[in-house]
This record gives sequence, structure tokens and C-alpha cells, in this order.
Amino acid sequence: MLSGIVLLLFFSNQFISNWAMNQWEPDVKSFSSIPTYEWGIVLTGVTNLNKEVNDRTFFNKGADRATHAIQLYKLGKIKRILITGGVGLNPQSPFAEAALLKNVMVIAGVPEEDIVLEGKAKNTRQNALFTKEILDQMQIPTGQKHLLITSAFHMRRSKGCFDKVKINTDTFPVDYYGHSNKYDIPSLLYPDPYAIFKWQKLFNEWVGITMYKIVGYV
Repeated sequence: MLSGIVLLLFFSNQFISNWAMNQWEPDVKSFSSIPTYEWGIVLTGVTNLNKEVNDRTFFNKGADRATHAIQLYKLGKIKRILITGGVGLNPQSPFAEAALLKNVMVIAGVPEEDIVLEGKAKNTRQNALFTKEILDQMQIPTGQKHLLITSAFHMRRSKGCFDKVKINTDTFPVDYYGHSNKYDIPSLLYPDPYAIFKWQKLFNEWVGITMYKIVGYV
């Protein structure tokens, strides 16, 4: 019982979980530091496919993947956008996530002709493989560098998968779970279930990247 209480206090501590997340997530990159890329590659996994509706897109946490891609486009940092992602583990959904994100981007003013969709991928490995197929079909030079846009906690695995299939990318992490450290009483002492959720995201990613290394995906 004592061990259980100690573990609960540790994993529910806001300061510790936030510190661990900050160690894992790459640093924020300012928009001004980004050069111009021909292609921005956006990974999906941020929409709520369980809610069936035909006239809008419901986002989970992670909408930064779409909104920051739009901002990069509007700032002239990326000239075209390739969105990769199908229905994931929810085959009941009639819409690929890539198409849902495209709808939002078009509404936000990105011309439809500047968006290319890959709507089959179900995981990060397939995101890289199927994106490679599209780039090869368009005869994009292998050495051309693209901007990879996905959640900060997921960037290491994503970058590894794209490197494995020889897609040359720089990274633009978004959708941060970590925040600036706070040294107040609530952060240091008050248990918080969201702290446990952060650990769950970390452990899930650590297991995922370990398995991807074992099977040779990264």
C-alpha cells in the first residue's frame, strides 16, 4: 500500500511529469527561423473520427498540426502541403483524416491545388512509406528537403520513419504537452490526473519507438 501511494504521488505530480515531457519534446522553433520549403508534410491523428458528421471537422488535441501548417503556408514558409493519414483504427469512418484536414485548410484560404492527399496510412510507418510513393510519383528529387509537421511528443518516431524511407526532412514540432516550469505550490505539491495522462503519452511513445526500432521501421 505504501509503495502504491508513493507511485501515485510521483506519477500524479505536475512538476515531475511536466519536466519529463519537456525532456522528451524537442524545442519550439520560431516561424522566423524557418526557411522556405516547397513541401510541408502534415501527419494526421488529430480528428475525432468517432463523431459522425458530414459538415464539419471535430478536432482532438493536436489541431496545431493543421493550424500551424496553415500559418506556415500563409507566411510563405511552405509552398505546398502534403497531408498523410487515413482512417487509422476506425474503419467505420467514411472519411480519411487527410481529407478532413484538407477541408479545414481550404476554408482557411489554402488553395485546393496546393494540397495533396495521402489517405491510406494507418500508422506512422505507413505515413512515411505512402508519402514516399507520392513524392516518387511526382518525381520530386530525393535530395529535396521537406518540412515535417507533427506533434512534438511524436516527432522522434516520425522523423525516424521518414529518414528510414529516405525522405529528407527538417522538423517543425507542434502540439506541445509540456509547458514552462512552474514553481508554485499547486505545481509542486498538488496531485493532478493530467500529470498521469502525460506519463501515459510518454510511455506509449517510448514503447512505440522501441517496437519500431526492433522491427526496423526507424
